[in-house]
Amino acid sequence: MSLPARMRAFVCHALREDATGVALEDVETPRPGPGQVLVKVAAASLNFPDILMCQGKYQFRPDPPFVPGLECSGEIVALGAGVSQFRMGQAVVGGARLGAFADYALLPAEGVQPKPDRLSWQEAAAYPAAYLTAYVALVRRANLQAGETLLVHGAAGGVGLAAVQLGQHLGAHVIATTGSPLKQAALKAMGVEHVLCVQDGFRDPVKALTQGRGADVIFDPVGGDVFDESVRAIAFDGRLLVIGFTSGRIPTVSVNMPLIKGFSVMGVRAGEYGRQFPERGRENTQAIHELVSQGHLKPHVGAVFDLADTQAAFEALMSRQIIGKAVIVP
Repeated sequence: MSLPARMRAFVCHALREDATGVALEDVETPRPGPGQVLVKVAAASLNFPDILMCQGKYQFRPDPPFVPGLECSGEIVALGAGVSQFRMGQAVVGGARLGAFADYALLPAEGVQPKPDRLSWQEAAAYPAAYLTAYVALVRRANLQAGETLLVHGAAGGVGLAAVQLGQHLGAHVIATTGSPLKQAALKAMGVEHVLCVQDGFRDPVKALTQGRGADVIFDPVGGDVFDESVRAIAFDGRLLVIGFTSGRIPTVSVNMPLIKGFSVMGVRAGEYGRQFPERGRENTQAIHELVSQGHLKPHVGAVFDLADTQAAFEALMSRQIIGKAVIVP
């Protein structure tokens, strides 16, 4: 296949608080080096870290210019030296820290998997990062057990929905929180029995639903006031999972609270977990791939944007307009 010399890419040139230092541009089409594959992007998934990187607020801080985009689905159009496990034209999903918001994405072969047949291109792009985060959080870090109570904040978002689905699959009693009646209705329609509105407070309802015990595991991608109240809604010997801070405020906790209430605060960085423990990382990726391929988990694509409208996708995600995942298509 003859590759075009140039392609479209959504490029971040300046780190700005409102993530507006970005533009769609014509750039050189990359070529794969050793251990890499080039994918013609069919769909790319938008994640909060993409926006945080364009704000200069993420743990990984690339210097501009760079092309954001953690994950995508598409067809392999070029193979780098040493790559023998894939073939030209193969449908795959995969990711890297950068590069998916473009016509073509350069990916490490070790971060690529065959696309699950039962998923559309858009659904396939939407599952790897969200479900990997949920898996590392609930299985590796919290060791969630059947019959335990799982409280999921931000449950209508892509990562939150992944945690809800995985928690249900693992046999937990799931309580979800969200911030609007529309999202509450959507979650109930998806089969979540207990859905609470964070604005109304959730500590007392959680205590009531657990006969005063509190939640065994709390999945918190929100931070801020939600984390503060979670400290008061957790059970003795519970696990409070710190996923992120979409509220904008990084909370703190007085260490006498974990002492008195006997709970653990656990940080979750799914990608870094795999880098620190490569064998477990491969097991994690394979586990979610099998769960998705078998139909136990399925991402919800709530909005689709053209590559030229990626800035609008950023704004929609930042304003909490999207239920599930936002997907960008070239």
